[in-house]
Amino acid sequence: MGAPLRFPHLPTPDLLAVPEDRRRAALAIADVLRGRRVIGITTHINADGDACGSVAAMSQLLSQMGHAPRVVNPTPWPSIFDFLLEASIQDHTRHGARALKELDALVVLDVSDISRLGQLTEATRKLAVPRIVIDHHVPTDEPAGELLMDDPRACATGELVWDFAMTLGLEITTPIAEALYTAILTDTGGFRYANTTPRCHAIAAHLLSAGVDPETMFRRIYASVSPNRLFLLRDALHSIGHDAEHGISWISVTADALDRYDVSPEDLDGIVEHPRSIIGTRLALFFRDLGYGKVKVSFRSTGTVDVNRFAREFGGGGHAKASGALITGGLDDVRDRVIAAAREYVGVLAPAGQG
Repeated sequence: MGAPLRFPHLPTPDLLAVPEDRRRAALAIADVLRGRRVIGITTHINADGDACGSVAAMSQLLSQMGHAPRVVNPTPWPSIFDFLLEASIQDHTRHGARALKELDALVVLDVSDISRLGQLTEATRKLAVPRIVIDHHVPTDEPAGELLMDDPRACATGELVWDFAMTLGLEITTPIAEALYTAILTDTGGFRYANTTPRCHAIAAHLLSAGVDPETMFRRIYASVSPNRLFLLRDALHSIGHDAEHGISWISVTADALDRYDVSPEDLDGIVEHPRSIIGTRLALFFRDLGYGKVKVSFRSTGTVDVNRFAREFGGGGHAKASGALITGGLDDVRDRVIAAAREYVGVLAPAGQG
């Protein structure tokens, strides 16, 4: 038998060790929550997998701590993530801002700017109880709370919620593990995006050991689409545009598309990946006409283009690789303006093919 393989050039850190700044933040949060019973939990409008997974996990973790958690989201829970809603999770979203009035504290997840709370924004601003933020986006000028556990280095907010649980010695049950796995899996694009780190794989391995079945999770999240969702995608693909010189690609969805195909906003998840997959693309754009003089634009980078910086030109933001903005105007007007600005923005960077 030969000698065991050794890789002396590779670091051997304890990938599951909670970073000290996150540990201190988790302990501070626990201290603030001590003695407070009804804890609200919320996230951004049109919650994605990271948001839903983080909310579901945090609700169950707070129950372990003896609190009475109450989910109050600005928009309804996406049906694709219904499997995360354990019977113990109390969803008060239908009550809107009224549900925030009887809280002892509020925990805001996966939100870097208070405006991302939609219809709950003003009510959240007026809360006199502690407001806590756990988030992995680039901070903005107006976070949704005063006590922050934030770190853009985290692959997902779900990673920070896992750190919170580990710091406090809470149990990662199978339902909690599934929720956190959903958060990490979706926000890393199935462990494909640049935010996929050795640590996120280590945490995912821990979640598998807690009972997560990866095949079941894949089927629930990625292989359970309706025929109408594919019909919508078929039509959207006709709108794809590509500027090979600048490395920009885009796709659009009209305001009547959701009603025409009887689908929901969650059925639009992943559409931006189609223009993003075009060879030579460095900046991909998804334009969704909301139908009331507003267009939601998703920005995605495949190279060195910082789309967070670009999105901020339109009042948006997010990550360097994935950001968004809500822009006033009609679909054609907004698309023309953003594409023109995108050409100028990437034009000062390396030529296409070098980014």
